[in-house]
Amino acid sequence: MPEVLILYYSRNGATAELARHVCRGVESVEGVTARLRTVPAVTTVIEAPAPPVPASGPPYATHAELAACDGLVLGSPTRFGNMAAPLKYFLDGTASTWTSGDLVGKPAAVFTSTSTAHGGQESTLLSMMLPLLHHGMVLVGLPYTEPALTTTRGGGSPYGAGHVARAGETGLSADEKDLARLLGRRVAELAARLAPRAKA
Repeated sequence: MPEVLILYYSRNGATAELARHVCRGVESVEGVTARLRTVPAVTTVIEAPAPPVPASGPPYATHAELAACDGLVLGSPTRFGNMAAPLKYFLDGTASTWTSGDLVGKPAAVFTSTSTAHGGQESTLLSMMLPLLHHGMVLVGLPYTEPALTTTRGGGSPYGAGHVARAGETGLSADEKDLARLLGRRVAELAARLAPRAKA
């Protein structure tokens, strides 16, 4: 059964909420399952090793899970127009996955959240695409044939799903939820078509 890994980092919860909607989109495709994983925070001051399992939320991802997935969706809040350090730190450690070619030919997509309308969403999405291209993955975006892409007043672009957490607003808009689910569904549909070839 094809499995899509949804791998994200979230600090205040908006990116995590997007991830859950991406999972719903993945699991709307018959025969495809979603595996939700996060990455630990990084710090320059080490007081104690991070626990192997977070206190709440999904488990931390392993490189073995990454190598074994049939599709991948990465999510991160924006950090000055770039992905957050914890996600980059995890990706920086994937050299063995790269040399083995475990991700070559598999579908991948990206999503992000920011607190302002011009907080660097598209450049953050592009920053997450770069390592995926180096891994030889097939990038999946959102087409303008989807009505939510033209009606959204928050996040979402052809590059991937998104959320704009403006001051005083909580939760994802209906369009943002729709686009996150659509992104997951598109990756899952492609994973279902490509998985037999990837494992042959």
